[in-house]
Amino acid sequence: MKTQAKNYINGKWVPGTLGKIDMINPSYNTKAGEIARSGDQDVDKAVKAARNAFNRVWGKTDAANRGRILYKIANVLEEHLDELSELESADTGKPIKQARTDASLCARYFEFYAGAADKLHGDTIPFMDGYSVYTKRVPLGVTGHIIPWNYPLQMTGRTLAPALAAGNTAVFKPAEDACLAVVRVFELIHEAGFPPGVVNLVTGLGDEAGAALANHPGIDHMAFTGSPEVGKIVMKNSADHIRPVLLELGGKSPQVVFNDADIEAAMPVIVNAIIQNAGQTCSAGSRLVIQEDIHDDVVHELIKRFKKLKTGPADKNPDVGPIITKKQLERVEGFVQRAIDDGAEILAQGDKPDGEGFFFPPMLMGRVNNESFIAQNEVFGPVLTVIPFKDEADAIRIANDVEYGLIAAVWTKDVGKAHRVAEAIDAGQVYINGYGAGGGVELPFGGMKKSGFGREKGFEALYDVTAVKTVIVNHG
Repeated sequence: MKTQAKNYINGKWVPGTLGKIDMINPSYNTKAGEIARSGDQDVDKAVKAARNAFNRVWGKTDAANRGRILYKIANVLEEHLDELSELESADTGKPIKQARTDASLCARYFEFYAGAADKLHGDTIPFMDGYSVYTKRVPLGVTGHIIPWNYPLQMTGRTLAPALAAGNTAVFKPAEDACLAVVRVFELIHEAGFPPGVVNLVTGLGDEAGAALANHPGIDHMAFTGSPEVGKIVMKNSADHIRPVLLELGGKSPQVVFNDADIEAAMPVIVNAIIQNAGQTCSAGSRLVIQEDIHDDVVHELIKRFKKLKTGPADKNPDVGPIITKKQLERVEGFVQRAIDDGAEILAQGDKPDGEGFFFPPMLMGRVNNESFIAQNEVFGPVLTVIPFKDEADAIRIANDVEYGLIAAVWTKDVGKAHRVAEAIDAGQVYINGYGAGGGVELPFGGMKKSGFGREKGFEALYDVTAVKTVIVNHG
């Protein structure tokens, strides 16, 4: 499973100017591999290569041929799912079954946008006599991509494929805590025969390589997924260069359960929405908002389920794998302790195995006030807080009473209520009697409020990385 400890720039593998960085397997706290440590010079070379490729090759490649190359990448990735899954599991700590889903979705993104490449159409606009007017979607140029460590494979396909399908070139910077599988994807992209410079990979620390990319004047569009604090920096840098930016900055997503909901159907979904990837998911369903008259029954059932959850090394395929790093583990533990200090209580938790891995047992917490720190802030760990509500208006108030607005769920058999509440909740995606959609490649995804702006996935992603050009013809 060895990968390059180098950058991929202009079709070649080259060492980083600042050395190398060790990758740590969070299941065992052992070395999983190495990546290049990069800085300003590496990023500058990558951006210049991308600009040259856009001007000379990719920007002049017709949409159908762009799609054919993306199809080829999708097929190559499909052929290497086992290898990619093992790398992703060892690097991030997610159970191998979850890692395989991520690998499959990475390939699916390239497949979807391969088919979409030649279907990005413009419009004709009725105008004055003697004129014909039409619009077309044109690529922005060189796109920059900074992704987080929680879903490296998924995020690679999700952000890279639409940019390439639309005719842009790219400079890609994955998180330093988990990117071995991403490096392998770029090796496979190279094998698939992409023109040099169209895609470029620069690895390294966020405050070195990431900062250099975010502040480079040669980037025409910046996509960032991560914390609101870093998102603000990326947005300020983009403002300095007057360029569009896409930000996905996390969430504090509610699952609203009414007293007429199908509780048996909801239970496994509610649990999975917080334990998937050890809760290290922007769209994790971390606030369970339950109607008062069924609160105790639902909590009783959740307690039984949480006590049965198994935590362990990723290669053992547990319910919950480790937290990505020791630093992140300590952060999650700090959230829980602060919640207890604020009056919350631990209702149930899964097991915590022995070993050197960064394990945190999935945890159910009650007596949580929605104004408390843990209810208002993203834990990024497998911690579910339970908050009761009185009626429909109270449920909507609680659901919206956070700074985030990424995703939500409404559980009820009342069709009218379901649509009313879905309409009233401030979130980019709202599920009714469900949560999550197996990746949802076709479904536009993005946040409101502090969760960011811009849309990924589906056709909307293509609009985000293109501009509308209007052509006005005076033919008399």
